[in-house]
This record gives sequence, structure tokens and C-alpha cells, in this order.
Amino acid sequence: FLFLQTMLTTISMSAIATNGVVPAGGSYFMISRSLGPEFGGAVGLCFYLGTTFAGAMYILGAIEILLTYIVPQAAIFYPSGAHDASSAMLNNMRVYGTVFLILMAVVVFVGVKYVNKFASLFLACVVISILSIYAGAIKSIFDPPEFPICMLGNRTLIRDQFDVCAKTIIKDNITVASKLWENFCHNTNLTTENCDEYFLLNNVTEIAGIPGAASGILKDNLWSNYLEKGEILEKAHHPSVDVAGQKSNFHLYVLSDISTSFMVLVGIFFPSVTGIMAGSNRSGDLKDAQKSIPVGTILAIVTTSLVCILLKSYLVVPLCRYGDAVNKNLVVGTLSWPSPWVIVIGSFFSTCGAGLQSLTGAPRLLQAIAKDNIIPFLWVFGHGKANGEPTWALLLTALIAELGILIASLDMVAPILSMFFLMCYLFVNLACAVQTLLRTPNWRPRFKYYHWALSFLGMSICLALMFISSWYYALVAMLIAGMIYKYIEYQGAEKEWGDGIRGLSLSAARYALLRLEEGPPHTKNWRPQLLVLLKLDEDLHVKYPRLLTFASQLKAGKGLTIIGSVIQGNFLETYGEAQAAEQTIKNMMDIEKVKGFCQVVVANKVREGIAHLIQSCGLGGMKHNTVVLGWPYGWRQSEDPRSWKTFIGEF
Repeated sequence: FLFLQTMLTTISMSAIATNGVVPAGGSYFMISRSLGPEFGGAVGLCFYLGTTFAGAMYILGAIEILLTYIVPQAAIFYPSGAHDASSAMLNNMRVYGTVFLILMAVVVFVGVKYVNKFASLFLACVVISILSIYAGAIKSIFDPPEFPICMLGNRTLIRDQFDVCAKTIIKDNITVASKLWENFCHNTNLTTENCDEYFLLNNVTEIAGIPGAASGILKDNLWSNYLEKGEILEKAHHPSVDVAGQKSNFHLYVLSDISTSFMVLVGIFFPSVTGIMAGSNRSGDLKDAQKSIPVGTILAIVTTSLVCILLKSYLVVPLCRYGDAVNKNLVVGTLSWPSPWVIVIGSFFSTCGAGLQSLTGAPRLLQAIAKDNIIPFLWVFGHGKANGEPTWALLLTALIAELGILIASLDMVAPILSMFFLMCYLFVNLACAVQTLLRTPNWRPRFKYYHWALSFLGMSICLALMFISSWYYALVAMLIAGMIYKYIEYQGAEKEWGDGIRGLSLSAARYALLRLEEGPPHTKNWRPQLLVLLKLDEDLHVKYPRLLTFASQLKAGKGLTIIGSVIQGNFLETYGEAQAAEQTIKNMMDIEKVKGFCQVVVANKVREGIAHLIQSCGLGGMKHNTVVLGWPYGWRQSEDPRSWKTFIGEF
């Protein structure tokens, strides 16, 4: 399902990326040039925040691996009590996370070529780790690793509650109660008076946690097994004698820590497929972005999807998906060959590499938004070093990432970040679909394997995933993007990029005008369509602005309003004056809040110009039916008869 979503988004992205030069900005550039600055800025800024906080999460993941598996003795803070373990770990993650963030920011600041060198090292570690897992999976067919899980009936027991998986043990040739017996019966003398009934009726058995591919586990794992929060983890088809009444001693069993379903698990797994924009985020650093982005991204998705599907098939342990039944041991590390350290080191470098890529791509995204000047207060982040490296954007990105590291636990923030990523993918699909359906002259992608239906399907899946994962976080993310959109619109981002939204408006206007050509409007639909004739003075200023005030008061009719004027003279000589007069009238229309159009014509005689306006203004069915003009002022006292003759001539 997620493979389909990422592949459809990549197809749309490939079509946009091969439709022209893609400079720095990647996904932001594609969306803004296809859907306009408002959509591009809103989605681009949200995607920037998502990428930045994702970098903080990757760094925290690297620190957790470091302090849990590699060098636990490196911890600075230690728990003073049983309940302080979590807070001590969070403090350690804050300190080490800040150190790692500074080191990574320095590497990015030095230059992207050093990031690429580290990326090659990290990729080699990841590939070796994956190969070691496959080697271990093949080895498990003939020689499964020692990874026992203790079962009571068909229920899974928490391993750290006892040492021996048995009800009784032999000590000095005497059968005595085991730690397991003490937990369920609360005595050491083997009496059954206070014993848990389920414990007495069922046997304690030890099964292989990793039974190997030849055991038939692949067939068992084809079907889902969703649990409610607090439900005991049970193995299907394992011998068990149920007892009447409510279950007890829950603290001894492995319990589901969350309620699982298809929707919940899709939301949890989705962050692992959010890297498809990594290449496009660094489009400005690619030698041939039009070739590298489609080919590299599609091959990466196919490779990672195959790896994930195969690993999921081999790595599903029969029961312990939480680690409680195996003393919190690393399941994948136990399976890998030749050593669990291959997985630990590979996971550590993988998270470090992902964090480094986030700190590389996010500043370039912010720099591209700032350079377009659609959000004025971000202008400073458009500058950088002489070679174009986004120094100030990197500084802001590091500060925002540091905020995420100081939070330490991003469980509440992570769903919003997933929404930001999904919104970006949604609008990439929308951009491709709009451009394809409009058939604009400049839409000629070199990537031919796209279709508007695929883009709409990808867009629908993204929207569905947003609400499947968390509908309230989806609404929050949309609200944030909507606020940014309205801010950019309010600031007046006058950018003419030939985007699809303006093309869509043009197509809609053409369609509507052609429909209006069918005949005159019905009496119920009649409304005043005004042609307001203005007179200009010698300085090309509106002589009687009250006519515009009057026109604005007629706006309840919601009809067409055209403001016209005439410049007397030769067209070639007075063209500049006509342009200046038109701009003056538009400014006055904004002041008087008149919604309409402006047209200034040049004629040898004013009467001829007015006649042209009255006869030719409008288009198709959108023509004026009412002419508004000023009554000739002082015509009785005027010795010049032209004022009233022009007025009469207009009729």
C-alpha cells in the first residue's frame, strides 16, 4: 500500500522534474511553479519543518542506539530510582543529541561534497547490515539461533520476572518451587491453595523465538493479528486450557502496548518511506537533475520495497514483537550473521546518515523559498556563502532541530510531521494532474510514463493516509498550511510563473464565456453590467473620483464593472501616457474598492474613443448593459459647446 503511494508520487515528481530545469528547492520549486506561490510557499514551508524535525528524530534515534547497545557506560545521567530511568535517558539524549547536531551542522557547513563522502560510508554500513540479516535468515533454515521464549499455555511470559522457564526446579536433589511458581502462587512450599488457576491447568513450555524459515512461520505470518491495548500476547494453535472468569496476573504476561489495526500500523510504518524527496531536495547540487531525480528515486523505491518485503517475511518472530519475552534483546541482531554488532553499527550509521541528509536538504529548501521572496521576513535566509551554500538557513535549521532534540520525546510531534510529508506528496500529485489535464503548451515532460489518473490516485491515497493515520493531526496540519497560504496571499505574492492554477482559471473563464454565448440572460439572472466612463485631467489623474464611489455602491448586483477612459492623440506617441493612466485608474479602483477591469484607449477625438469603448468593451456574454458617465458640469455657462455635444453624442 505504501509502496504504491510512494511510487505514484515519484512518477508525478519525475514528470514535473523532467519538464524543465529544476534548480535548488526540489519539491517546493515543483509545486510553486505548477500551483502558484501560495500553495508552493505553504506546502514548502511545512515540508521544511517536517524535514528539520525529522533530522532531530534521526539524531535522537542514533543516540538511543549508542547509549542502549553500543556504550551504555557513556551515560552522564543515571536514574536515582526505578521511576527515573526514562527521565535520565531523556537527559542523556538531550546532551549527546546537541553534540551530534553541532558536529553534523559543521560537516554540512564545510560543504556538500563532504556530506556525500560520509553518505557513501553510511550507505556501505547499511548494505552490509542488510546482507548480514539475509545471511542469518538463510542460516536459520538449517541452524536456528538460540532465542527461547517462555510460554504458559498459549500466553507469552515476561522473561525478566524469572530465571528458569519451569514451574519447579531441582536443587540439591530436591524439587523446589521456581521463581515462576512464586510469582503465580505466592509461596515457596509448592502448595496450590493460592495458585492462579490458569497456571495450574497449563504447562510451561519453551519455544524457539526464531524458528527459521523451514518451520512454516512464513505461512503463519501471511495473516494479520491485531490486538487491543492491554491484551495478552498469545500464540495461535498452541495447547492451552482456558479458565472461566477474568484473567489475572497481567504484570507477568507480555501485553500489547497499543491498540493495533491496519490504519494504526500504516501510520506507524509511514515515516520509514518519507525519504523519496531526498534527491529532489538537493536538486541544485545535481549535475543532471532531470535524469538523476527520476531514475535514482524510482530505483531507490524498488530496492527498498523489495528489501522491506523480504525482511518482513523472515523477521516476524512468532510472538515477541515487543522484546519483553526475550529480556529486551535485539531480535534482528540475534538473527544476523556473523555478529549482532553488524546490525547495531549499521543501524547507528544509518540514522546518522539520515540526520545528515535532513540537515543538508532542509536549508536548501528554506533558501529557495526565501529567494523567491514570497514570505518577506524570510529574505535573510536566501543569502549564504559565495558558492551558494545556505549558511543562514543552516543556522536556523540547526536551531529548530535543537528545539526538537531538547523536547527529546517527539511522539506528539511526529504525527504532524508525517502530515507535512503527506501534504507535500499530495500536492506533487495534484500539480502533475492539473498540468496534464490543462495541456498547457509548456507541459512537455521527457519522462513519458505518467498519466493524470495515476496522479489523482496518488493524491487520493495521500489524503486517505492523512486521515487514516490521525484525522485530528491531519486537520491541524491543514490549518497550519492554510494560515501560511492566507499570509502569502495577504502579502500579495505577485509572481507570474505560468502556474497551473492561473491556467485553470483561464480555462474556467473560457468555458464560462462560451456558455454565456448561448443567448441573453434570463430575467431572473439579469444584473447591471456597468461601463463607467472617467475623465482625466492634464496630470492623468481621475477628475471625478465620485463616479467610482458610486460604482462601488452598486456592487451588490455582483455584475461586471469596466472602467474606461480616453486619451486624445496619436497611439504611437501617447502609448506611455495610456499605460500610466491605466495604472492610475487601477490604483483609484483599489482605493474605492471597485472590483472590475480597466481599459484606456487612444483616439484622435474623445467622441470617437468613447464610441469605441461603448461598442467594443466586454467579451462574449460579459458585455455592459449600462453606461455610467458624468453629467456635463456648467454646460449652461460654458461658451465651449463641445462639453454638451460630446455628452449628447454618447447617447
